[in-house]
Amino acid sequence: MMGEMWSHVGSTMGTLMLVYTIFKKFFPYHLQDYFENYFKKLVSFAYPYVQITFDEFTGERMKRSEAYYAIKTYLSDKSSASAKRLKVDVVHDSHSVVLSMDYNEEVTDEFQGVKLWWSAKKTPPRTQRISWYPDDDDKKFYTLTVHKRHRELITQSYISHVLKEGKAIATKNRQRKLYSNNPSHNWYGYKRSKWSNAVFEHPATFDTLAMDTKEKEEIKNDLIKFSKGKDYYCRIGKAWKRGYLLYGPPGTGKSSMIAAMANLLDYDVYDLELTAVKENTELRRLLIDTSNKSIVVIEDIDCSLDLTGQREKKKKTKEKDSNEELDPVAKKVKEEEKKESKVTLSGLLNCIDGLWSACGGERIIIFTTNHVEKLDPALIRRGRMDKHIEMSYCCFDAFKVLAKNYLEIDSHSLFGEIERLLGETKITPADVAENLMPKSDYDKEETCLERLIEALKAAKEEAIKKAEEEARVKAEKEVKQKQQTEKEEKEKEQAAKDVKEVKENGVAAEEVKENGVAAKEVKENGVAAKEVKENGVAAK
Repeated sequence: MMGEMWSHVGSTMGTLMLVYTIFKKFFPYHLQDYFENYFKKLVSFAYPYVQITFDEFTGERMKRSEAYYAIKTYLSDKSSASAKRLKVDVVHDSHSVVLSMDYNEEVTDEFQGVKLWWSAKKTPPRTQRISWYPDDDDKKFYTLTVHKRHRELITQSYISHVLKEGKAIATKNRQRKLYSNNPSHNWYGYKRSKWSNAVFEHPATFDTLAMDTKEKEEIKNDLIKFSKGKDYYCRIGKAWKRGYLLYGPPGTGKSSMIAAMANLLDYDVYDLELTAVKENTELRRLLIDTSNKSIVVIEDIDCSLDLTGQREKKKKTKEKDSNEELDPVAKKVKEEEKKESKVTLSGLLNCIDGLWSACGGERIIIFTTNHVEKLDPALIRRGRMDKHIEMSYCCFDAFKVLAKNYLEIDSHSLFGEIERLLGETKITPADVAENLMPKSDYDKEETCLERLIEALKAAKEEAIKKAEEEARVKAEKEVKQKQQTEKEEKEKEQAAKDVKEVKENGVAAEEVKENGVAAKEVKENGVAAKEVKENGVAAK
């Protein structure tokens, strides 16, 4: 009996396989699709599950699906825990490998008490072709299977949860980059882009930043509040961006502050070199091509381009044009400058604060300058540069941070004298750090602190000499100005006196002019007004 049953089953299976092979090989594709659709409808009456497919490529232009890679990242941990066959993938811009289930594998997930099944599949192309990378021609996709009574929960909540968690994991695992803009002639072509990049590995943090402790905490809280403010910015109707102006003397830690911000928020950094941008349109394209969760930096903006004085230049255009026509060298230089860059102040303002600034979100824009007074007020007003941060000279709190960083000490008997000298002397954190850094293995903490004290004393003496020299130059200038003023006043008084004498003697200026005799010539020829009167020359 059993033998006959198995023989019938075997013959039936063989017949079905033969029919299926003939069907797949000899039936036209459009008829196959027709029969498969009706077969699926018949099966759906008895099959209580719903399947959702997520393809690797979507859209008419075959764009890579963000959802596919978000799901792949989300299932990484679950795959490594339960799947029997795994694949190892090195994801672009990630500092860790991603374990994913192999094709035709299945893993389970649970969401709000509902059990779900994920499977990875691929199908070969229907048309055979010769390819160097045959695996890339396969259609790859994930399939989500769930009971149909949970359809609403899955479509409205679960899928959004998976995409959000997958993107968060990818962001956490990604390798942060430092970008620099390329010249526009390098934008197009094979493997060319608007930005070149390197791995961002700057070690600066707010803990190692030489700055007042209270001010550091204020900046940190402001940054964290911004990074969590997506809903807030949407509610108040503003683009999700924030501007910071870092200003102060060289060596006060502006670049370190930028690195600390990036490390705190886990953002990429885009170093925008304005001198490499030819016109406003290129600037707009560059900023649109930046990613979310990024910091766009324009360092030394007062030196990058002459954006600060363009409004004043317009007032003097007519005067300069006449001079430049006579000066071909200056005219040629100006033409070369125009070829290099035509970025204007209004173009920059529109990119950082206009309609284009809303293309993307969670971006921080930072300007740095050594001379904030040179910048156009329209460039740094509130709303564009929301927070102004002065990176000033080293204070005692900043010194204690540097002492902890470089010497690993929290207190010392020389701290009192250093605090006194820091209150009397202006010195940058960079200079303090250089003096605190041990120059050999034999340098002890006391040696480094004494070297710093000597540097502070020398800086104090130099500052005193400089102040005295400036006072002397100022005094000399004031004396010269005073002498010049007195001289001008005497000349005016003498001129007024001469005019008054002529009028008193009855010499009318009109008649003198008609006779061709100027008052000055009369005086030079020794003819006094009194003598003219004695000779009976009447004024009229």
